[in-house]
Amino acid sequence: MPNIKSAKKRSALKTDIKKFEAAVVEGNRSEAEGAYKVAVKAVDKAVVRGLLHKNNAAHKKSAMTIKLNKLA
Repeated sequence: MPNIKSAKKRSALKTDIKKFEAAVVEGNRSEAEGAYKVAVKAVDKAVVRGLLHKNNAAHKKSAMTIKLNKLA
């Protein structure tokens, strides 16, 4: 368990992205959509906090969107 604030923020971001990835692997569309919204919000917050560069965040969001659309 992280003790430092920035490590907690990074950990939370990674956890949200992993939850989305897990839902995509399961093939559960409704769960994936919910996890997608949470993950995108977390990525956007990470940019504001300075954890991610804006282009890196755009790349992550784009990749998640493509994965979500492939489930349809």
